[in-house]
Amino acid sequence: MCLVKSLYGLWRVPLLATVMLYGCSTDLSPERSPKTQKQPIFEQKGKASWYGPGFHGKETASGETYNQNKLTAAHRTLPLGTEVEVTNLKSGKSVKVEINDRGPYVGNRVIDLSRAAAQEIGMKEKGLATVKIEADSVRKKSRRCHGSKCEIQRGREKENCP
Repeated sequence: MCLVKSLYGLWRVPLLATVMLYGCSTDLSPERSPKTQKQPIFEQKGKASWYGPGFHGKETASGETYNQNKLTAAHRTLPLGTEVEVTNLKSGKSVKVEINDRGPYVGNRVIDLSRAAAQEIGMKEKGLATVKIEADSVRKKSRRCHGSKCEIQRGREKENCP
């Protein structure tokens, strides 16, 4: 009888061990799995500025009309049409913008944001901020068309389209 009582309580040990191990298991759900977290293929840190009223309504390097109220930016080397996320390192605020112009050409700045984008990350009043620029993909080519004239831009080279 004493042996039966001692064996009867042993079923609790494996059950308790299973519950403890399950509670300590690693969560590999898709949103937390390291393999699903995208690493940016382009990352740059530096000073950002913004531009607006003097350029509003003028043509950008992409051929679009500049609108200071849209979420766009100018960058010296990223292909036109590339979407980037710009994060103000001081405030932590970020905004997604499309590169549609070239610049900035003042000082050691790395990106010129539209007025709307600058406002989104809280740098409109100061005019300058230290930012991180990230792109998940870089556009290979962008097509510009003006009437019957069309060009493909690759980096800084341009060639006419048929």
